[in-house]
Amino acid sequence: MATPRARTVRRGLTYAALSVAGMAACIPFVWMVFSSFMTRGETLRRVFLPADLQWSNYSSAWSEEDFGLYFENSLIIAGLTVAGTLLFSLTAAYPLARMRFLGRETLFVLILATLMVPETVTMVPNFLTVSWLHRVMPVAWINNWPALTIPFMTNAFSIFLLRQFMRGIPNELWDSARIDGAGHVRFLFQIVLPLCRAPLMTVGMFTFIGSWNALGWPLLVTNTPAWRPIAVGLQKFVTEAGPEVHLQMAGAMIATVPVLALYGLVQKEFTEGISMSGMKG
Repeated sequence: MATPRARTVRRGLTYAALSVAGMAACIPFVWMVFSSFMTRGETLRRVFLPADLQWSNYSSAWSEEDFGLYFENSLIIAGLTVAGTLLFSLTAAYPLARMRFLGRETLFVLILATLMVPETVTMVPNFLTVSWLHRVMPVAWINNWPALTIPFMTNAFSIFLLRQFMRGIPNELWDSARIDGAGHVRFLFQIVLPLCRAPLMTVGMFTFIGSWNALGWPLLVTNTPAWRPIAVGLQKFVTEAGPEVHLQMAGAMIATVPVLALYGLVQKEFTEGISMSGMKG
């Protein structure tokens, strides 16, 4: 059995290691923030702190690459993707958690197995499917919002997270709902849905981040700026700006702020959703 002194030393070493890891993770972000307020000369000299805050970098980056259009596109794409993911993942997770039917566990295992498939493997089949839908559907898919949102409106991780949380809901609630004459649909939307606020926030946060940061797929299904998201605009800006590192960092901050703001709003529910889901088999 470890002595109190040994436990104190071990705890101190753990905190020290975590502090070093935290600083290593934060330094690039802090440098990006400081660089976004520097002049071009300061970035070339590789100083760490700007002499004066250059707020004009943000307006220059915003206007030079038309970030307003890309920003609006990303908000629309992320909003539609989050709404679709919450709806479809909720309705898919409920029968896997609360209803008994033949092949339920096998179906759940197959859904989890898709987590092992790299995104690059499915990119070509998805593109071929979207191209076919673009030809046969009355609404255009290529260079339009359907190709950027609908293929990502459900995923195995979201279904898994919600399913695990729903399995922990007491069966007495279902028995009470049945006594009142409620079926599965009413039980889902009137009782289960309010209880799933934390995991739904978690799913929404992950989905928003994934949609906001998407780069490869939007480049594949769009060839005009009309529906390209902000990640594509930032990549184009970094390529065209050349040595204008201060403007590149300002553009990166513009693309990062919405994610940080959203996380600040849902931080409590995000942490609760991660800690409360996935513990029950």
